[in-house]
Amino acid sequence: MDTTAKQNLGVSAYHWLKRDIIRGAFTPGEKLLMSGLKARYGLGIGPLREALSQLVAESLVVAISQRGYRVASMSLSELADLYDARAQLERLILELAIQRGGDDWEAEILAKAHTLAKVTEVNSSEELLDVWDTRHKAFHTAIAAGCNSPHLLKVRESLFDQVERYRHLWLRETVFSAEALERKRREHAALVEVILSRDAPRAAEMMREHLMTPVPIITEIMRRRGLA
Repeated sequence: MDTTAKQNLGVSAYHWLKRDIIRGAFTPGEKLLMSGLKARYGLGIGPLREALSQLVAESLVVAISQRGYRVASMSLSELADLYDARAQLERLILELAIQRGGDDWEAEILAKAHTLAKVTEVNSSEELLDVWDTRHKAFHTAIAAGCNSPHLLKVRESLFDQVERYRHLWLRETVFSAEALERKRREHAALVEVILSRDAPRAAEMMREHLMTPVPIITEIMRRRGLA
């Protein structure tokens, strides 16, 4: 097998395993047995070890000395810290974006908001989750892009990845109802309006409120499931 093919297998293993950890296919603290992973993904040890090493670096997997790997644990203290850090950083990035973003930035926000608002016609709840989540991430990324700071955006992406496991607990309980989708649509529309008016203090406060909304719901879910 050539180098490119090996790299592609490693990338595939990483994306599949990361998605399954985020979506809760593996429980926090669960041991990731190589035999089980090989059977689940149809891949060899090499690509799987590469994927696991990358996920260790992203704090989604923990390496156990001489004994393999486990899914990282979850806790209410980590939930609170991750969401607060993300909200603080997003607030700073938004303020910079409002200062630095031009007409193209505004147009991209409007385009992504329009696409997100049209997530209604899908065939299953799983498809709804995939489509809405992809478009929602693109919407917030379009807003953040106006800060014009690759380094800040890289830190933002890292925090977003670590928040995802917690966020998906909330998504699965809230995003499937028509009422929830309409509530989010109005929330996003109001946020866009304030951003485009260049009211940085108000936009920053609205963004923080928007990002912190799931925390009480996630807290309740974690307690109910014995994760806290």
